[in-house]
Amino acid sequence: MKIFTDSGCDLPKSYYEENDVVLLPLRVQLNNEEYEDVISIDSKEIYDAIRQGAHPKTSQVSPEVFLQHFENLAKNDEEGIYIAFSSELSGTYSTAQMIHKQLLEDYPSLKLVIIDSKCASLGHGLVVEEAVRLRNAGTTLEEMQAKITALAPQIEHLFTVEDLDYLAKGGRLSKASAFLGGLLSIKPILNVEDGKLVPIEKSRGRKKALARMLDIMQERGDSFTDKIVGISHSDDITFANEAKAAIQERFSPKAIQVTMIGSVIGSHVGPGTIAIFFTNKNYQN
Repeated sequence: MKIFTDSGCDLPKSYYEENDVVLLPLRVQLNNEEYEDVISIDSKEIYDAIRQGAHPKTSQVSPEVFLQHFENLAKNDEEGIYIAFSSELSGTYSTAQMIHKQLLEDYPSLKLVIIDSKCASLGHGLVVEEAVRLRNAGTTLEEMQAKITALAPQIEHLFTVEDLDYLAKGGRLSKASAFLGGLLSIKPILNVEDGKLVPIEKSRGRKKALARMLDIMQERGDSFTDKIVGISHSDDITFANEAKAAIQERFSPKAIQVTMIGSVIGSHVGPGTIAIFFTNKNYQN
């Protein structure tokens, strides 16, 4: 079974080849050049450029990329599953659906499942990792679809940003709120609900924001001894390690995974973002 995903999952570049996952790259435009996320640009380049005043733009996976990979799947009579970045944050899922529908006209027996994860960054990545574990355990395509469809809505996303201006530029926050928040060192805590970014609280300073995020983890996650916790950061490994140590001390989870937020999501949240991902207490493995 082929597993496809896009670069909205923010897994390390090495992960795809080591685990036989097909990466479908979203795209980034920087200084009049277009790059394939992960493949031809490193996220560190994006953060350095943003700090120097650049305003990168992003776009979805190209239809041609979907067509090439999905048609190869059909020609080889293989089964496949594509786990997509949230449809509320990118048009990539819809494009994949369109290409799938077109191919079914020529390949009516195409065995491809497309799932809108409604997740982002390493929250999306945790879903992909579970799909890999299921495939390696011999799970059928039908079982995979059921298990991944049940898992994805139970992934919690909690994050805070260093600079509110990036969210304002992306239309996620009013410019007046961003200006006032910057003056007061206000750090919003946001999460993802049904695939959308939703602000839930505000804290004064990063330390308090992180402390409050851990309180929310306790409320939503309950016991963490059998859970994998994901941490993503936008070029701030020091703060990510602080978060990791605090989570380890308080929750002692099964594992903690730390990755850097990729070029596409990083273009919208800016440097200094920290995000925490975990399955909530409603999820039954």
